[in-house]
Amino acid sequence: MGDPVLHAPADAVDTITDEIRTLVADMFETMDAAPGVGLAAPQVGVGLRIYTYAYIDEDDAPWRGVIINPELWMVPLDPGAPDEDEESEGCLSFPGERFPLRRSNRVRVTGIDLDGAPVAIDVDGWRARIMQHEFDHLDGIIYVDRLDDRDWKTAQKIAKKRGWGRPGNQWMPGVDHLED
Repeated sequence: MGDPVLHAPADAVDTITDEIRTLVADMFETMDAAPGVGLAAPQVGVGLRIYTYAYIDEDDAPWRGVIINPELWMVPLDPGAPDEDEESEGCLSFPGERFPLRRSNRVRVTGIDLDGAPVAIDVDGWRARIMQHEFDHLDGIIYVDRLDDRDWKTAQKIAKKRGWGRPGNQWMPGVDHLED
């Protein structure tokens, strides 16, 4: 949570190199080990506009990929407070916690894949939430930055209690266990 790369806009990828391919493979491995449904390059300390995603829907249909240099379009948000049961999300950069957050229910994401081919994804529901969450990371935004005042204060207390934001204090997905 305290790493400066998480709070700064990421740079565009100019060329897809072997280093980029290795980074993406490492991101999938980390995301799967966490386990998570998405992972942005800034979350592993790399300030580039790349994110991976993976989700299995209620029909057990896998949905997995990578988007490089994404652009995001959203339908307007529905008014009102988020539903705590239906709209709570978590983050590997703020592990072990979930807070309600209103997101757009439908988005379009465009970018390129690892082969440099154009990608266009139109999704709704949880898939739209994943796209918005990971895209935020590329703009230096962690989901707790978007919480309402009450939940933001609670998140800050948790971060302070766990010592997040201090240099060298980090969580390694698939390795470290969270403690209260």
